[in-house]
Amino acid sequence: MNQELFRLNKYLSDAGVCSRRAADAAIEAGKVTVNGQVAQMGMKVSAEDTVLFEGRPVSNVGKKQILIAYNKPAGIVCTAEKREKNNIIDHLNYPERIYPIGRLDKDSTGLILLTNQGDLVNKIMRASNAHEKEYVVTVDKEITADFIKKMSAGVYLDELEVTTRKCQVKKLGPNKFNIILTQGLNRQIRRMCQALGYRVRWLKRVRIMNINLGDLKEDTYRDVTLHELKTLNRLIQNSRN
Repeated sequence: MNQELFRLNKYLSDAGVCSRRAADAAIEAGKVTVNGQVAQMGMKVSAEDTVLFEGRPVSNVGKKQILIAYNKPAGIVCTAEKREKNNIIDHLNYPERIYPIGRLDKDSTGLILLTNQGDLVNKIMRASNAHEKEYVVTVDKEITADFIKKMSAGVYLDELEVTTRKCQVKKLGPNKFNIILTQGLNRQIRRMCQALGYRVRWLKRVRIMNINLGDLKEDTYRDVTLHELKTLNRLIQNSRN
């Protein structure tokens, strides 16, 4: 009987090793072997092949799907890189191999999802899929109507040479606002505020698509519920990965 074949990068992401993009980088760097030979970009493998990632065996057969919501405190870095002493993976010490979906910068707090499903990472994070992420932000001075108007319309960021997408912005208090983004540029909200003469004092992510932070205590995590997962899968069913 013919064995089902998988692209190696998908096989690695489905096994919870890393995202497809990170898998491609690892393959290119010679960190992956298949049946004792250094893997090549674009190759396909089956469940019968012996796949090693950095010398450790990998299998996507019968793998439990994991998706957790974590309320990240300030100071934790959203990376699986072991050389970063405050990396989120070592900090959580989760019993299964997982990795964060996207990033939340070191100084920011709030919701980040972690999973062992590579395709899920790609579908949620790819900017072209325009999935919503919601934040509550406090700045260093009073928010004006002009600030709200300009933030909503899109802000040109000199450092990145890009204008941000139009977004939803709502004033919550003298120095506090809510913002819903559909892209995830590096330190985007902080850069947007800075471009308009404001400095972020506090930034918290409270929602990713249909998954809300709610009353989850800081530095704790929970499993995403079956209802949340069903809704999430419906929202990403047509997303590119």
